[in-house]
Amino acid sequence: MDGSALSDFFASGDITGWDLLIAVLVGLAGWVASIFVKRGVVAVLARTPGVSPAVGLLIARIAKYVVILLGIGIGLSFLGASVQPLIAIAIIVGVILVIALRGVANNFAAGVVLQSRHPLKPGDEIEAGDYVGTVLELNGRTVVLRTVDGRTVHVPNGLLLQDPLVNNSQAGARRSEVEVRVGAGTLPPERIGELFVATVSSLDGVHSREPAHTLITAISPQRITARVQFWHHPLHGVAVRSAVVVALAAVCAENRLLASVTSALPNPPLTTAEEP
Repeated sequence: MDGSALSDFFASGDITGWDLLIAVLVGLAGWVASIFVKRGVVAVLARTPGVSPAVGLLIARIAKYVVILLGIGIGLSFLGASVQPLIAIAIIVGVILVIALRGVANNFAAGVVLQSRHPLKPGDEIEAGDYVGTVLELNGRTVVLRTVDGRTVHVPNGLLLQDPLVNNSQAGARRSEVEVRVGAGTLPPERIGELFVATVSSLDGVHSREPAHTLITAISPQRITARVQFWHHPLHGVAVRSAVVVALAAVCAENRLLASVTSALPNPPLTTAEEP
C-alpha cells in the first residue's frame, strides 16, 4: 500500500498515542464481546426447536465474526480511517453468505415451521416424495426417516413444505384393503361379505374399535369381486395385510370357494366394462 492509498484510507495523518490505544482497546473489546455473543447465540438456539447443534454453532460463528469486524471498524474509525471499504467488504461477505447458505436457510426456516405446526413427530410413519418411513429425528436441516427396508433417508425440510406430506400415523390407525375374487354361483354376495368380515375381525392386529367391512364392487356371471376393508396400527400394515390375505384364502378353501386374494390392489380400468 503506497502513501496515497494510506492517505485515502486514513482521513487524517495526525494520530496520537491515545488514538492508537483507544483503537486497540476497542478492537479487544470487540473480540471479547464476540465470545459472549457466540455463547449467547449457542445457548438461545439450543433451546430453539428444530435447530441442530451443528447449525446453531454455524450461526454463532457467523455472529462472532460480525462482531469482530464491527469492533475492528470502530477501532479504525478512531484512527481516522474511512469506513467505506469496510462497508463494501461487509456487503460482499454478506452476499456470499446469502448465496452459500441459501439452501441451509430455506431448510432452517422450513424446520421452524414444521416444529411450530407439528404435522409430524418422531415415531410417525410418513410418505414424503418417493419414500415411506418412520420419523427418527427432526433437525434444522432435514427429517430423518427409516424406511421399511432398513434404509436411512434424510429428507430436506423445504421439500416437506413444497410437496404433499402424508402422515399415516396422525389418526392412530390406518385402513387397508384386500381384494378377493370369488367364482360366482357358490355363495350369495351377502353371505360372502359376512364370512369375510367375521374372518378378518378375529385376527390379531385388526382393530375392533373400527369395524371391518366388505364392499361388493363387481358381480358378473363368472365371479364376484369384493374388497375387504379393515383398520390396524399405522406401523403394522405389512404384517396385518399378509395375515388377512392368508386367512381369507384359508376360509375360501374351507368353504370350497374358488378365489384369488391379493393386497396389491389393481388400478381401476380406464373404461367401463362392456355389458354382456
